[in-house]
Amino acid sequence: MKLATLRTATGTRAVRLDGEVHVDLGYTDLGELFARDGWRAEAAAATGPTYPVSGADFAPVVPNPSKVVCVGHNYTNHIKEMGRDLPAHPTLFPKFADTLIGAHDDIVKPAETDALDWEVELALVIGKQVRRADEQRAADAIAGFTVMNDISARDWQFRTIEWTQGKIWEATTPVGPYVVTPDEVGGVRPALEVRTVVDGQVMQQDDTGTLLFDPVFLVQYISTVITLRPGDIIATGTPAGVGNARDPKVFLVPGRRVVTEITGLGSCTNEVVAP
Repeated sequence: MKLATLRTATGTRAVRLDGEVHVDLGYTDLGELFARDGWRAEAAAATGPTYPVSGADFAPVVPNPSKVVCVGHNYTNHIKEMGRDLPAHPTLFPKFADTLIGAHDDIVKPAETDALDWEVELALVIGKQVRRADEQRAADAIAGFTVMNDISARDWQFRTIEWTQGKIWEATTPVGPYVVTPDEVGGVRPALEVRTVVDGQVMQQDDTGTLLFDPVFLVQYISTVITLRPGDIIATGTPAGVGNARDPKVFLVPGRRVVTEITGLGSCTNEVVAP
């Protein structure tokens, strides 16, 4: 299934893609749906009102997750381009709900940065509460996968050795358009092509099968530290090709169009606009 959260005239709605329409699932958003026991069967059987796919206004797939955990240094090529050694453990940092925007929303460039960068990422969404999950429970907890563009203000990110301040700028991180269940993408360890295209030029291209720490391992690892709840999002890292690693460096400025896409999941397509 492909599931989304749409903005409608009466508020956000959780929906299922069904041909040329989105079928209302009876919940305000996917976070509310995923909190239900048996949500998969309920979502598959729903026969609510429909909304046309054409012109759909996508909200973040989960507008208010309890947490967004991001992973750095998880593609070999990207680690090498940043001049670092392969890590023994995942590098984690947080994002917050206020950081997220819809898959087709404009990215408003913060006036305070001159180094706004792109990062295409496979993100997974949690569909079952887990703590200290073993491998099977971790796999079962993955509701599905989506696309995230982990927009980063590099000049703020590298002010200190801790990255968070460069990663959490309000309303800058597209996520969506759909959460696609694992059965549609080859399971909970999918090998999918990821790409970033800026103004028609391919900037990043890799395969999620080359992740150092795969989605199941990340659920196990993170759930050891903290409870993962339905609707929580884990972004699995970005491949080589970010603007900050180019010579000369290339950054997002108003007027640029950035597309982050993953085979089978869709794309986030965003215009960069002035504040």
